[in-house]
Amino acid sequence: MMDKLIFGRYVTGDSLIHRLDPRAKLLSTILFVVIIFLANNWITYLGLALFVGFGIYLSDIKLSFFINGVKPLIWLILFTVLLQVVFTAGDNVLFSWWVIVISKEGLVNGAFIFMRFVLIIFMTTLLTLTTMPMSLTEAIEYLLHPGKKIGVPVHEIALMLSIALRFVPTLMDETEKIMNAQRARGIDFGEGNLYNQMKSIVPMLIPLFVSSINRAEELATAMEARGYKGGEGRTKFRQLTWQRRDTYLLGVYLAMAIFLIIFRT
Repeated sequence: MMDKLIFGRYVTGDSLIHRLDPRAKLLSTILFVVIIFLANNWITYLGLALFVGFGIYLSDIKLSFFINGVKPLIWLILFTVLLQVVFTAGDNVLFSWWVIVISKEGLVNGAFIFMRFVLIIFMTTLLTLTTMPMSLTEAIEYLLHPGKKIGVPVHEIALMLSIALRFVPTLMDETEKIMNAQRARGIDFGEGNLYNQMKSIVPMLIPLFVSSINRAEELATAMEARGYKGGEGRTKFRQLTWQRRDTYLLGVYLAMAIFLIIFRT
């Protein structure tokens, strides 16, 4: 299961989406999260779904990668949808029992919430799959650069994000190895009641924490050995270049926002 985790992984490619400036992709993802709240009917959500689908098509990445990005959060999404269905008041009541009232409006609202979650996860997954972690953190540092004027440690924040993104897949692989070792010793992570399942996770957490601490110490030693002093006066090996297509991308999102405003009810 751990090998299907998508967060923090980069898929090598030469598609149009891969070649975009990471700052443009990061801004576009933020804009998408904002404009998706303008959608409030089937036409607007269909337009957003087609928009996201076209982006996935341009990335030349299999749809299965994006579906795997949704799977770790599916229970949280379904729980949120269930709350929306049960507690959304409506005139067209389909089922009523005690405090549980299911209406047509609640079902529609639940479907919209589900689509909203899935589309946002698809877009953020598209960002991470087509952008190298180092490029993404450089884009974050660039966008946060004005914060230096008020004392925000921009470089340190970008460095922490870079390390976190870099080591998420590594820690997941380490977790898989530990789970396989525990299974070889007779521990089953999927049997018993909830208490027993949680109890079986404890032998996995301790070696995982020890491994994480050891990796952090090794990384700190390596940075000190190379004379790392922080962001002041440092140059960058990769230079970000904003091109015309990046401006066009932001224009496309502006057009999508206008579409949602026109067709919202």
